[in-house]
Amino acid sequence: MLITAAQLHRRLAEPGPPVLLDVRWALGDPDGEQHYRDAHLPGALYADLETDLAGPHEPGAGRHPLPSVARLQTAARRWGITRKRGVVVYDNSGGLAAARAWWLLRWAGVPDVRILDGGLAAWLAAGHGVATGQAQPQPPSDIVLTGGHLPTVTAEEAAASPVLLDARAGERYRGEVEPIDPRAGHIPGARSAPTTANLTGEIPLFRPTAELRERFQALGAGTGDVAVYCGSGVTAAHEIAALAVAGFDAALYPGSWSAWSSDPDRPIATGSEEIPR
Repeated sequence: MLITAAQLHRRLAEPGPPVLLDVRWALGDPDGEQHYRDAHLPGALYADLETDLAGPHEPGAGRHPLPSVARLQTAARRWGITRKRGVVVYDNSGGLAAARAWWLLRWAGVPDVRILDGGLAAWLAAGHGVATGQAQPQPPSDIVLTGGHLPTVTAEEAAASPVLLDARAGERYRGEVEPIDPRAGHIPGARSAPTTANLTGEIPLFRPTAELRERFQALGAGTGDVAVYCGSGVTAAHEIAALAVAGFDAALYPGSWSAWSSDPDRPIATGSEEIPR
């Protein structure tokens, strides 16, 4: 699931090193590729979240719909991904964007995909160097991808999920602010579980397994099927990764709040909700 900077540094010096994908992206920051060109792990290729890791906008599908398998396969072949070589994804925000690539590639059947814990900050803190500009592309591959290897839920299934976690910031969940989507609030019955709380430290690392397990058990994990959503299906993937570290499987609602809130017929809730005991 995760790989440390030290572990990755050793892997890169061995035969058959993993494919590195830089997934620098943040809401409101369109300059991810420029950040990549300014400094990236040596050999890393840039993965564009908007074009490589999301499909075209469609009414009711949310801001970052899942790409088609064919679209993702084209990108994976361009990156040189094979079934024998591992893949390591990273960003500079604690994995909040890179987890989207992790989830999508695992969903599409790539067997060995890991998130660099702490991302670029952890790599630099360990004293390792970076490169600038554009990395030399890997030899293209002929990998064949198939979707459905990780679970997803529809809007109706998310609303009926025994444990539905909202990975957005608490103020968005409560409906106090909504900077981008049509309506403020949350899906009725969802429990607030900001994905940033999965991280700790000045260099944002995933919390230890025991802490994550305690956190998600308190949110109801282990009492029924778990589904997760966020604003548009990006940071929810980080929550699913953290749940997996803690030993819990979870499904993604890809459209997330951006899809739910765009339908005026769907109910919304505001404020805090008590977690059933």
